[in-house]
This record gives sequence, C-alpha cells and structure tokens, in this order.
Amino acid sequence: MRYKVILPIGLVVILAAGIISGLRADEFKEEDLKKWQAAFMDVVTEGEKLFHSALGSNKVSCDMCHPNATNTHPETYPKFHKTLGKVATLRDVINWCIENPLEGKPLALDDPRMIALEAYITWERRGKPLDPGKH
Repeated sequence: MRYKVILPIGLVVILAAGIISGLRADEFKEEDLKKWQAAFMDVVTEGEKLFHSALGSNKVSCDMCHPNATNTHPETYPKFHKTLGKVATLRDVINWCIENPLEGKPLALDDPRMIALEAYITWERRGKPLDPGKH
C-alpha cells in the first residue's frame, strides 16, 4: 500500500519540476551550452595530456605512433579489428595499445582517463563523417 502513495507523489514532483523550470528535457539555455562545452573541453585537454604521456612501463606514449591522434580514425569504430580478432570499439583498441606497445595496464572502460583519451582522439578528428566498419 505504501508504494501506491509514494509513486504518484514522486510523479507529481517530477512533473512539477518540469513545469516550474519551463524547460523540456531536449531544451537548454545558452549558459548551459557554455558550461557543458567547457566541461567537455576540460576532458579533451586532459586526454591530450594523457595521449602525450607515458601510460605504460616503457616510457612510450600514444603520440609516438599517432602524432596528434593521426591515423586513429575513431569515426570508423566499431569495426572488425584483425589483431583483436573481433569487432572492437575505440576503447578496446585504446586498451590494446596501452597493454601492448605501451606495456601498461588496461583502463576500465568507464575510467575517466579512458573517457579523456577517447574525447581527445575524437576531438582531433571532429568534422569527419561517421563511417563505422570502414577499413
């Protein structure tokens, strides 16, 4: 019985919050865009630092093979990756590089460093059309 009362009250609160704010989920203000873009660029900047840093035990960095994230083609993932023997995401390939050429430990897929690396790599290729599966 208790749940029957809580659910409608919770729903009323959620609906009232939407009405009071005057914004729908797909609407936002200019100041929101600026704040979100700044947060995104902070992550891109962190990814750039990581990309140019040694992430493994041998002092090798990503940029030694991919200067400024060139030849990474994030717009083509997911795709079959011959070395991995499966359809892989960009994060799978980032971890392969960290483990193999860089001789480091793989990052969790939700690790902030992984997200930063992915943000930097995709930022460097901005404007390129998505083309998943392309080789």
